[in-house]
Amino acid sequence: MNETVVCVVGNVATPPVYRELAAGPSTRFRMAVTSRYWDREKSAWTDGHTNFFTVWANRQLASNVMGSVEVGQPVMVQGRLKVRTEQREGQQNRVSADIDAVAIGHDLARGTTVFRRVARPETSSAAAPAVPRPEPDWETPVAETPDGEAPDGESSQRSVAPVAVT
Repeated sequence: MNETVVCVVGNVATPPVYRELAAGPSTRFRMAVTSRYWDREKSAWTDGHTNFFTVWANRQLASNVMGSVEVGQPVMVQGRLKVRTEQREGQQNRVSADIDAVAIGHDLARGTTVFRRVARPETSSAAAPAVPRPEPDWETPVAETPDGEAPDGESSQRSVAPVAVT
């Protein structure tokens, strides 16, 4: 199936709304995306047309949006674009553009942010235990004295395993 994947940069226009649904958590908010262009006549940057998108986030992304995103903040959203047409009796057709978000983040070109990893819930004891990863052999070369002897009386000619640097 073909999908239209977009990445838009704009500002959060409405407070995020969080809902617990049967399929899991869901959060939505409106996002304003305004194009800017250089106006040669005015010799200045000018705002163009503003597009509004409804951004939908699900599952863990929905929870993280609620703890991270506020009205007015510059964000970047990547996801699937869905354009819907709705017709109500006695009214004109209404068209809306929704983005089913895959990733949402702050626009660091316009500010800073602090990342906090979310703790994952504990897994059941029935799951296989994690296999410990072996520690690398970080052997340090022995320092030599001017006469070629190691400080502890050993020979400085000990073999040291080479360490690959990647």
